[in-house]
Amino acid sequence: MAENNIECNSVVGGNVEEVPNKKIIKFNPPLYKQRYQFVKNLVEQHQPKKVADLGCGDVCLLVILKYQKCIEELVGVDINEGRLKWNGSRLSPCLGDHLDPRELDLVITLYHGSVLEKDCRLLGFDLVACIELIEHFDSEDLAKFPEVVFGYMSPAMIVISTPNSDFNSLFPSTVFRDSDHKFEWSRMQFQTWALDVANRYSYSVEFTGVGEPPAGAEDVGCCTQIGVFRKKAKATESAVLEHHGEHVYEVIYTTSYPSLQQMNYCRRVVTYLVYREVHRMKRRCQVSRRQHELEPESADPGNPTRKFISDLPVPVLTEADKAMEMTPQPFCIGDKFYVPLERIIACPRLRHICGNVEKLREFLADVVELNCDGSAVKVDLHDCGDY
Repeated sequence: MAENNIECNSVVGGNVEEVPNKKIIKFNPPLYKQRYQFVKNLVEQHQPKKVADLGCGDVCLLVILKYQKCIEELVGVDINEGRLKWNGSRLSPCLGDHLDPRELDLVITLYHGSVLEKDCRLLGFDLVACIELIEHFDSEDLAKFPEVVFGYMSPAMIVISTPNSDFNSLFPSTVFRDSDHKFEWSRMQFQTWALDVANRYSYSVEFTGVGEPPAGAEDVGCCTQIGVFRKKAKATESAVLEHHGEHVYEVIYTTSYPSLQQMNYCRRVVTYLVYREVHRMKRRCQVSRRQHELEPESADPGNPTRKFISDLPVPVLTEADKAMEMTPQPFCIGDKFYVPLERIIACPRLRHICGNVEKLREFLADVVELNCDGSAVKVDLHDCGDY
């Protein structure tokens, strides 16, 4: 965190107040990034499958979370329809997502609506994030918020961040940090509210924060205070079903990502990996043959011709390489090169995807040429791509 000493003006009630030598505090990384990183760390730690961001705004948090392999459903809700429409494309799959599909399915949906409305599509979530949200509510809306999020949605975990007003004494201005804030709570005020809500809806809560204060001001706490709520007892299926109701949110954007759960993408990945492994082994065979051709036929000491010595470094075998060396070796018959499926399945990722030789053979059917008994992949030993 960096600090700059400059003179600042504070506008309070339309009056300009001189604040000499007030320090401007700069956070590194920026405070918003620290908040997003906090949520990302929670996801990595608890591996939720369904995650919602209430008040998702410009979808920055969703863009970060879409790369988390554990998430299968990602939802954003915001009252600003224009921002959702403008930023929805940031969540679209890119070329790399098609070339290297995810392990699990992922569906991303953006809803236009108020987080204070009940929509049954927000039931059954593992994690709901409310980042810098509650301070935008007036007292009436703030009173409704717990019933909707804690009572109706009732996710396994809720993370709420809000400004810590104790920290505001370090800022040049004495007004709220944002003109749309209806309130900013001290740590005592936030913790009192959070503990009451947690008690009413059977949650536990832990308090933390991001944005460390400068040296000598540790007593004000972090700039952003955070409450992490965990449900004490999981709702039964019947209890969840009782809450099912109408769809009040409007879908603004939705997309699904390619994954290995989809047969067409899975077969494509398997085929690519098989050809890559076969080509790698074929190249090794070709290099070995060429080295052999360069060696003299006799080891006559009087022969001035020196034996070919490769300048290539000797590769260090990994555990996967050692396991592969225990499998049947590739072989040549005429101009054809054969790689046994048992050797191919020793590739860690192919073994993870296929599981066994039978499943691998099923994936390769009608796509890759096999030998007559279906035990090995068959390719030309020499083709134009080798030269």
